[in-house]
Formats: sequence, structure tokens, C-alpha cells
Amino acid sequence: MSAAIAILLSALAMSVIVGVRYLAASGGFALATRLRHPRLYAGLDPQIRREIAWSLASSLIYGVPAGIVAWGWQNHGWTRIYDDVHAYPLWYLPVSVLLYLVAHDTWFYWTHRWMHRPRVFKLAHAVHHASRPPTAWAAMAFHPIEAVTGAVAIPLLVFVIPIHVAALGLVLATMTVMGVTNHMGWEMFPRFMWNGPVGRWLITASHHQRHHERYGCNYGLYFRFWDRLCGTDDGLGDFARIHAKAGAAKGGRHGAAGTAADRRCAGRIVAGGDRPAPLGQRDAAAVPDRRS
Repeated sequence: MSAAIAILLSALAMSVIVGVRYLAASGGFALATRLRHPRLYAGLDPQIRREIAWSLASSLIYGVPAGIVAWGWQNHGWTRIYDDVHAYPLWYLPVSVLLYLVAHDTWFYWTHRWMHRPRVFKLAHAVHHASRPPTAWAAMAFHPIEAVTGAVAIPLLVFVIPIHVAALGLVLATMTVMGVTNHMGWEMFPRFMWNGPVGRWLITASHHQRHHERYGCNYGLYFRFWDRLCGTDDGLGDFARIHAKAGAAKGGRHGAAGTAADRRCAGRIVAGGDRPAPLGQRDAAAVPDRRS
């Protein structure tokens, strides 16, 4: 078998794996949402179908660099992925996971913020923000340009930072779970993880909800460090408004979708606000009006 065919097959296999992982994770959390908040996604079936279509297309894109890296690792040892747990000290296992999460979060923050510039937003990122409100199925609902920026992050890191294959699996699992739960419209984590001292540094659904409300803030993926440092942390949103609308939905009414004005206001500001003082001077990004 030629190298080109082997790489193609590896890329296709990884695309299938990414797609199945997306369907399993988003489907599982969508089911949990239906059990916990039965009417939350009422009237959003067309939106959910669109989210799934974009996400499966993104899975194909994510599979290409992953497949190339997997082939290179297995056949030529291109990467710094290792499978001998004793190749590095055991204490390095959790350290490597943290290094990957911090590096990925940094990449995500700055590329995400870049995609909120008006031209790039209209060209690409508007696809993701068309989900109003987002659902558990929106985790990978990206325009191809955005999918490419997300697809290359971890494959690039494996050439730089050593990581055990099991630790890499944990990083990928964390990325998947955070991507889904940050969009599903309710807070599944314990209160201390999102509204206590720990929550001041971690991103969960309550923090990312504010991003989908206001657009020009809360750009991070795992940690709030860059948002706080750059003055783009706008605290926590909550889900009272969209939950109230979902509870009022009847039959075929599009209660959860609501009017355009309601969607712009989805999620109230937490009373008293969790809006920490920035660690640095606010650097205002060019953010498009959501009506554009």
C-alpha cells in the first residue's frame, strides 16, 4: 500500500472516529437535557438538524490532520507521543495534560477572538452563532475555516510537548465534554465549579452562555485566565429566561426559540454579577453587532 493511500485511509478513519465521538457526546448530553429540562429544545428541530450537519462536516476536517499525525506516529515516530508509561516520570502525566489544556486554551482564545472581527465573523464564525440559543448539538457546528483553526491545535502540540497516549486521550475527552456542555443550555457541574473560587478560573456553561448573549466577551475554552488578563471576562450568564420560555412552550409553538428580541436577551445577568476586575487593561476587540 502506498503512503498516500495509507494516509488517506488514516484520515478517513479518524474522521469517522471524530464523528462518532461527536454524535455520542452530543447525543448523550442532549438526552440528559431532555430528561432534566424536557422543553428546553422545543421548537429547535430545524436548528438542531443544521447543527448536526455542520458538525459532521467539521468532523471530516478534524480527521485530516489527526489522520496524518496518527500515521506519522505509528510509522515514522514523527511526534512526541509515547506509549511507555515509564518513559517520563509519573508526575509528568498530569503535568502534560495541564500543559496541553493551557496551550490549547491559549490557541482557542486568540483564534476565537480573531473570528469575532467583523469580516471574519460574517465569513465564518456567524455559522456557529446562528444557533440561538445553542444546544448540545452545536459543539462542532463550524464553518470550514473555523473547523480548520480548531483541527490543527492538538496535532501541532504533539510535535512539541511529550505526552503519553492515554493522557492525550484524556485531553481529547476533556475537549469534547467541555465543548458540548458549554453549549447545552444548563449547568451540569457543581456550583463550586462555576460560581465559587474555583469557578473564577474555570469556564463552564454559565460563563460561555454570556458569550452567546453578548458576543464581545468570554472567549476562552477551559480557563478564564486570558479573558481576565485581557479584560474580556464579562462574568456569568444564567439560563432563567430561556428556561422560562421553554417551560411555557406548548405543542408546536417555538417557545424555546422565541422572538429575535428574546433571543438577543437570552440569559439574565447574575444578580450582583460575577464580573472580576481584569488583570490587565481592557483591549477592546472589534466585535460585530449580532444583527449583522
